[in-house]
Amino acid sequence: MERTLTLPDTTALADLTTYLSRADRVDRASVRLIAGGGVLAVYTAVLHPGGLLDETPTVLGLRTVRIADDQSFDAVVPIASLVARLGAAVTDPDGTVLIGVPAEVATVTWAGVAPPRSGWQAVDRVTSSALAETARAGIVAVAEALPNDAGEAIVRRVRAEVWGRPMAAAEHVPSGAAFAAQSLGFLGEDEEEIPVYESGPWTRLSAHRGHVLVRRRGWSLHGA
Repeated sequence: MERTLTLPDTTALADLTTYLSRADRVDRASVRLIAGGGVLAVYTAVLHPGGLLDETPTVLGLRTVRIADDQSFDAVVPIASLVARLGAAVTDPDGTVLIGVPAEVATVTWAGVAPPRSGWQAVDRVTSSALAETARAGIVAVAEALPNDAGEAIVRRVRAEVWGRPMAAAEHVPSGAAFAAQSLGFLGEDEEEIPVYESGPWTRLSAHRGHVLVRRRGWSLHGA
């Protein structure tokens, strides 16, 4: 039986459509949906390693949307299919929006472990303008480093090197977090201060428009 999501209104539908459309342009693959307690957590991958020797950081985007209280599931589905379902959503007379959830796909590597929902500790702050500047500089660096006929292995190596570099504005936060925030439309006014949190091996940047989560490898902001 097909699952159905119930959004509160067409504003929530438009917001989710915009987010997923941006994510689809970054990585045309899958999205993880975790529903429960009246909230839908929508995780998308911006960067993730392709194998054990790939040093690309795992960088995820997260938006949350209100849904019906009785809906609870955890599923990984194709982004493109979900975007198509959003376009075919049905609006009830009471204003709520019904969306069919696509069939699940085999779990992708980055979706194997969800970031924690609690235990976050504030460790830093960074401005929206600093993230935007880091993202722009990284995009230029990647473009300049790649030859015209670069194969997948070279592209992954260059992206891992550029987006794995720590940000000047936030120590130990990889530049890939800035790329994710920019690509997913999470950055607002230049002066917006975005708090940085840590929980275990995860770092989270929480802007007003969405969250960026980074799974670190072997080190911690506190040296753990």
